[in-house]
Amino acid sequence: MSRTPRLGLLREPDFRRFFGATVAGQLSDRFVYLALPLVAIVWLDADEFEVGVLTAMTTAGSLLIGLPAGAWIDRWRKRPVMVNTDLVRAALLLLVPLAWWTDTLTIWLLFAVALAHGLLTVLFEVGYTSYLPALVGREHLVEGNAKIAAARSAVSISGPGLGGPLVAGLGAPLTLVASSAGMLLSALGLLRIRTPEPRPPAAADRHLVREVAEGLRFVLGHPLLRPTLFTDGIFSLFLVTYQTMLLVFLSRHLGLGSFGIGLVLSVMACGGFAGALLARRVVARIGPGPAVWLAPLCTAPAAALLPAARPGWPLWLAVAGLALLSLGGVVRLIAQVGLQQHVTPDRLLGRMSATVRFVQWGSMPIAGLLGGLLGGLLGAPAVLWIGAAGMTAAFLPALLSPLRATRELPVTDEGRTPVPERG
Repeated sequence: MSRTPRLGLLREPDFRRFFGATVAGQLSDRFVYLALPLVAIVWLDADEFEVGVLTAMTTAGSLLIGLPAGAWIDRWRKRPVMVNTDLVRAALLLLVPLAWWTDTLTIWLLFAVALAHGLLTVLFEVGYTSYLPALVGREHLVEGNAKIAAARSAVSISGPGLGGPLVAGLGAPLTLVASSAGMLLSALGLLRIRTPEPRPPAAADRHLVREVAEGLRFVLGHPLLRPTLFTDGIFSLFLVTYQTMLLVFLSRHLGLGSFGIGLVLSVMACGGFAGALLARRVVARIGPGPAVWLAPLCTAPAAALLPAARPGWPLWLAVAGLALLSLGGVVRLIAQVGLQQHVTPDRLLGRMSATVRFVQWGSMPIAGLLGGLLGGLLGAPAVLWIGAAGMTAAFLPALLSPLRATRELPVTDEGRTPVPERG
């Protein structure tokens, strides 16, 4: 895919289709994560434990199939996987409004839909990350990832604002019809892409455990991928721990209502959008390796402003700190993903992506339990302090590795990356 000036990849028809499919799919996901719990709470009068189980079901897929998903994806073309998972997810979501309309809706159906949706989302996301190099070429990965991250951040800002009125007007069950339509639009956009995707090399002797182990060995043995994985794992663990008590603190300690909380989250998401816009310049200026460790070091301490905040201007200073945290997180993620995709050979892209996602998403249920446990023992403000300190400390594995001096994307030969000299 050749790049043209000004709008860059957005001037390319196939990337525009991919970009549009991303927006439709992400908006659909936002509606799902808003509507499913509301269906349980409002229409089924679910208790706190049932709502917690429902939330856990949405992310359990990464723990259940996170690692083998990479081996499966490496055997197949990625675009058909994404199209098929979009179509099946669209059909699954329609089960909820259908059951509501026929008065057969139960919490067990919601559990099943959330779990199945989560499993399919794992396959979609692993294929999605692995597909981008084939679509834009490795030389444009930073730009491609930055534009996709901008789209996702924009949806994070607008999704709750659109989803709230939609739920209020249609009701949570019928909002899932809109989510299903978004999945169909995503599938349609992907179907219209014309850039050929190479067929994965055939292997006579396939063995799932051996293929998963090969992916793990590659990521854990790579001098640049290993520290990014550890940095990402630490940051994700403490970020979710922090987020577990974020709404509790805003509501019970600062006395914010639903509108105020929504405004705080939207401002925080604006920071991520700004990070997506700035990421290419930051990576070009300091290099992908320094961006991975400098981003959390320079921005995560701002998260500590919130537990010290009081109503008034200190609160909005703390909200600005949350936006800075989000900005740094997106910059780090774009630099990290571009580097990971660049140094990984095509035949291992799915397994690399699955390993990273397993660490990122697999820690979420653990972090949620940790945040809740610490919140009960120490209180929400203490959990926020701990989360801010942990996110800041995430820079250490990257700093104490060759990433410290990786200012250029290295030339690769089937994933064998030259290690930059320390300096």
